Amino acid sequence: MKNNNWTKTRILNVKVEFPSLEQAVGWARQAIKYNKVVQITTPNPEQVVLSQKDKEFLKVLNNSDLAICDGIGLCWAAKKRISERLSGTDLMLGLCKEAAKKNWRVFLLGSREEVVKKTAAILNARYSSGFKDITKQTDKENQEIIKKINSFKPNLLFVAYGAPYQEKWLAKNLPKLKVNVGMGVGGAFDYISGKIKRAPQWVQNSGLEWLWRLIHQPWRLKRQLALLKFIWLVIFS
Repeated sequence: MKNNNWTKTRILNVKVEFPSLEQAVGWARQAIKYNKVVQITTPNPEQVVLSQKDKEFLKVLNNSDLAICDGIGLCWAAKKRISERLSGTDLMLGLCKEAAKKNWRVFLLGSREEVVKKTAAILNARYSSGFKDITKQTDKENQEIIKKINSFKPNLLFVAYGAPYQEKWLAKNLPKLKVNVGMGVGGAFDYISGKIKRAPQWVQNSGLEWLWRLIHQPWRLKRQLALLKFIWLVIFS
């Protein structure tokens, strides 16, 4: 694979990278072309704060092969423009679009059964490609999950268990999987399926998507407090 020529930095000892969508998709294309096994993470301020206490999570983030900037707080800390942020949902959609062109196999893992099935149906309709889904299983059924994934042999595996569980699950199980690119996507299935309405593009461009989500999901208030802690840690680090 080619050397990556986009900006890379560390924020509170967490690796953060700033590829464009085209660069990230091209990077994944190279991984699949050369049959590599790679993990993509999507650090945001909440994850960075969590990683300060969860050293296992910190290690997973820093050992990932690509860690895209998925939060305006990280753009602020790295002195980058908001437009340089690449959300996990946008990268997932970009990879699915490329999958339709290249006939890549895509596997969706996690979230509620109805959400996963609707996400798969929407992606199939949008990109006319083959997307297989499987609902989240218990720990005892983990081996069965691995068997099902390996029988499908996907090029792309999207896991929606939520951070830090999805990242840890991928880091632990990727060596056992017949997969090229594994990526934790958090709530992306909810957006794609329409279960949760995503902010309009102008809101995303203005860097206020977090506020949109808070208005529509007030229960996120406790999680958003992590942003204040992140700012405090950055200023005094």
